[in-house]
Amino acid sequence: MIVSVVILTVSVALFLYWFRYVCALILSTRTVRDFSQEIAAQNQLQFAELQRRLALASGTELESIYAALERDYEAVNRLLDEVGDLQVGGDSLEETMLRIDFRIMQAVYAVSRWFSVSRARAALEEMSEIVAHFADTCGERAAEARSV
Repeated sequence: MIVSVVILTVSVALFLYWFRYVCALILSTRTVRDFSQEIAAQNQLQFAELQRRLALASGTELESIYAALERDYEAVNRLLDEVGDLQVGGDSLEETMLRIDFRIMQAVYAVSRWFSVSRARAALEEMSEIVAHFADTCGERAAEARSV
């Protein structure tokens, strides 16, 4: 019984480590052309400005940054749905993983904002990177659709 619990615990820990590592790899990849700023300007998204504000944000400012990231995330998801209609196959595994990671970072932020401003800020930074990645994906898909 104890061996089973240990194996299960180690397996879950390794899965979580793998998941976080893969999400970090996805977010670290860069495309030839970055469409995220273009998409942000066209759709009045604030994630680029929020990324700059996060570095200097105090604990009281984090809640407004969080709310703005939520709005940007919803807007980018609507754009992905619209542009996704142009792509065969729907969401990729990477997008699904990043959507899950965004929700995990929301939970991390919700808990850590009471205990650690630096951890809450790190969660918001990762959320903004996910929004930027999705905006870049929207731009890439729209460019592909125009070229076809």
